[in-house]
Amino acid sequence: MKHIFIVNPASGQGKASQNIYSSLSSLGKDYECSVYLTKGKGDAETYIRKYLESHIEAVRFYACGGDGTVNEVVNGIAMFPQASMTVYPCGSGNDFIKCFGSKEDFLDITALTGAREIPIDVMKVNDRLCVNICHFGFDSYVAKKMDEVRSKKLIGGKNAYTTGIVMGLAKAMKNRAVITADGELMCGGDFLLCTVANGRYVGGKYKCAPKAMLNDGLLDICVADPVSRAKFVRLVKYYAEGTHLTDPRFKGFLHYRQCRHVEITADEGFAISLDGEVVPMSKAVIDIIPNGIKFAVPEKILSDREGTAIL
Repeated sequence: MKHIFIVNPASGQGKASQNIYSSLSSLGKDYECSVYLTKGKGDAETYIRKYLESHIEAVRFYACGGDGTVNEVVNGIAMFPQASMTVYPCGSGNDFIKCFGSKEDFLDITALTGAREIPIDVMKVNDRLCVNICHFGFDSYVAKKMDEVRSKKLIGGKNAYTTGIVMGLAKAMKNRAVITADGELMCGGDFLLCTVANGRYVGGKYKCAPKAMLNDGLLDICVADPVSRAKFVRLVKYYAEGTHLTDPRFKGFLHYRQCRHVEITADEGFAISLDGEVVPMSKAVIDIIPNGIKFAVPEKILSDREGTAIL
């Protein structure tokens, strides 16, 4: 099997490629490895698709960066049975990998190259794939602001999501859309936020979908009605902990269910965040694709799946 490391050179404060080359040198000659440095947004997906169109042998792609790089690799390998992927988490946002537990297990190159492939689900959002979280309303506003401040000191980096929340409190407490899940009306007007999840985490530390599993063939949708800023501030820590689905303080304004099909209709100018990338989209159809890709998981994680998002 060939191993191709897709590296966002901006990740890890610009040290990602250096760390990858250093780690690969320890593997010796038993592995056929190469490194591809991405040149900009969308380049990883384009490179992967072109490669797979001309190579039929088994190949594993390693997303070396944050969630944006992961999303590009997912979209690149889709529909190519010879391809699998995994993640070397070296970006500022690594929400998807938290579904499996320890980030450190995915930073062990030896364990990663010897990892076992398992099928996991992906979400299809119109003509794009999304492997972790699709969200909109308050959350997509926060994601947009995160992108704007990510490179700034103090308010950016690991603090970018918190900065986005503060800005969202000022301008994104009420949004409008019609949302249905398997034909059931979840929202017919105003709402605060909505997440449609395959994974569990968003924004670095917020466990927005605690019941989600990556290989159960289901979407987890959660819609929150508008609340006051004071109430939001009081409750956000429980949302971060992932206790919001069972906490009685959320009763009456939080609506959750599992489904396989979601439809969203909103006014022009509406935006949806797909694995952290904010995309203008006033109408969306979201479906789950069971076993959509093959994902390599270190054996240590597979031997003890407690706390992970895999069955």
